Amino acid sequence: MKILYAIQGTGNGHLSRARDIIPILQKKNIELDILVSGTQADINIPYPITYQLKGLSFIFGKKGGVDFWKTYLKAKTLRLHKEITNLPVENYDLIINDFEPVSAWACKLKQKPCISLSHQSAILTPNAPKPKKKDPLGRLILKKYAPTTKQYGFHFKEYQDNIFTPVIRQDIRSAQCETGEHYTVYLPSYDDKKVINILSKAENVTWQVFSKYCKEAYSIKNITVQPITNEVFVKSMATSIGILCGAGFETPAEALFLRKKLMVIPMKGQYEQQCNAAALRDMGVPVIKTLKEKHVKTIQKWIESDTIVEVDYPDNTEKIIDQLLKENL
Repeated sequence: MKILYAIQGTGNGHLSRARDIIPILQKKNIELDILVSGTQADINIPYPITYQLKGLSFIFGKKGGVDFWKTYLKAKTLRLHKEITNLPVENYDLIINDFEPVSAWACKLKQKPCISLSHQSAILTPNAPKPKKKDPLGRLILKKYAPTTKQYGFHFKEYQDNIFTPVIRQDIRSAQCETGEHYTVYLPSYDDKKVINILSKAENVTWQVFSKYCKEAYSIKNITVQPITNEVFVKSMATSIGILCGAGFETPAEALFLRKKLMVIPMKGQYEQQCNAAALRDMGVPVIKTLKEKHVKTIQKWIESDTIVEVDYPDNTEKIIDQLLKENL
């Protein structure tokens, strides 16, 4: 039995989830190959990768959104087409796809079933929360980016069948959780200068900022800025008072699991994050649209509050994998 597990390499969430899913698949008496495509991730997975591809990545900007010009320049459609046509998906009994476009389109081209195991597939379901402002183009991109034939999704709540609560990686589940004296910040779509300028206006607060853009740690006023490493980031979250981050999926889910105060800022022009923000707002998590000076009072109000959103995220990852394999092999 031969399975291809294809993972999106843009951002950290997909790879973080894969770190827990891969060892479960490896013990199922199957031959497992791993494909990772895309850039912009800050973490690696400690497993041999069979296919490391460029794929099609959205490039983070530094002003709160996707840099569509850089995304376009890096797309290189001829190279992407070659990756799709050359990928031997026909050699596998099952393709499991976490929002990865090369394997998804290779399967579509060769009329091969492709099974989605992702957060994105949950967002598109009818019962999942959506932003008030409609975005037909954003929804279309999300739907067509990595087309699949069957979907298993992860979301902040189990909104319908085949939607499960988040995979909380073992690093987080086993972390020594306590309340320290700092707030953890991860806002990869803003540059360090912007983050420092706004957060320094919140007085009597210590911020630990994790950045895609710095190579060595440094401090300014009440803020430390440091590169992202998995161990240090997990420790910072587990010992924080609260977490300020983008409206991705994994980091907010981990913050909720750790029972930390949470505030999110969705990326501009990113439909997935707008949907996540809508879901989190429904749960009682404060959301601000942008990191601007006009929102400093809202951030300060959040700092002064002690509201924590309660969730129940049991460790059901192996049970979900068993269900997927049983239903598709």
